[in-house]
Amino acid sequence: MPAAVRVDPKRFFTDHEWAGLSQRSWWRGLLLIAHAWAVILLAGALFVIWPNPLTLVLAVMVIGARQLGLAILMHDGAHAALHPNLKVNDWVGEWLCGAPVGASLARYRPYHLTHHRFAQQTEDPDLILSAPFPISRKSLWRKALRDLTGQTFYKQRIAPTVSALTTRKAKGLSWAQVGQGLWAFWGPFVIFNGLAWTALAIAGLWWAWPVLWLLPMATWYPLVTRIRNIAEHALVAKDEPDPLRHARTTRANLIERTLLAPYYVNYHAEHHLFMYLPCWSLPRAHRLLVAKGVTGAMDVQPDYLSVLKLATASAEDDTRGNGGKRLDAPVATFG
Repeated sequence: MPAAVRVDPKRFFTDHEWAGLSQRSWWRGLLLIAHAWAVILLAGALFVIWPNPLTLVLAVMVIGARQLGLAILMHDGAHAALHPNLKVNDWVGEWLCGAPVGASLARYRPYHLTHHRFAQQTEDPDLILSAPFPISRKSLWRKALRDLTGQTFYKQRIAPTVSALTTRKAKGLSWAQVGQGLWAFWGPFVIFNGLAWTALAIAGLWWAWPVLWLLPMATWYPLVTRIRNIAEHALVAKDEPDPLRHARTTRANLIERTLLAPYYVNYHAEHHLFMYLPCWSLPRAHRLLVAKGVTGAMDVQPDYLSVLKLATASAEDDTRGNGGKRLDAPVATFG
């Protein structure tokens, strides 16, 4: 099929407006990365200083959401929007955003740009994430339970490694070939997290890495990634010709931005319309589109609960897991 229809920004914005929106910044992207890490450190410190079940749950939720935030910022790097210097953009996107959460900007960029090129069309690699909707509430609860109990984490992160090791002989691969593949997948994660764990161990906090980094990554991060995927494309029509409706924008309050949708990821319709805008420009783009009466033709939901209600409108509960269709998002899939 042909690529998704693109829109001319001048259709919606004056030259002056577009120049302000599209301008790259030498410091904003770096500041957002610093903000993500500052929030992670503060949430972890809260539990270290006042260890109790409440501060642990809060730390897991906040840190898991910031792990998603790092992946979102890596996604901005995939669009060369984090920094005007492409080398800086790619380095911080790879090592300060992607590697800590087990993602890779280099692997993600071609995959993701294919998604933009064929949004909601047969060739869209992310189409499988939105195709099964609507589902039942029971089905969503089961998926959330898998996320919060680490089953999704195991399926996405650990099972491929186990499979690579156990099927090596059947695939005719040498140990060196398997090792190269595993290192390509795990290498940057091992390097960054190994250094972080060593630093914590020297500080006498060796336990903080598994409790305050791996635990959020294995529980809250998969859940909020799932909800974000649902909000962006679930129930968006396949082969939709109107670019205004290739994705959904969901308004988010302070709590939702803190625990679910950091760094303007909720402005997803605007992102698909103007995919090279830096994430910090998306709220202003949305406000301008509202003022110009454009959002009436877009899918804009008032909050994430409204989206989940739409996504769980099916009365039929498929206990086989969406008729055998995969709904667990691959690592670092950002529409």
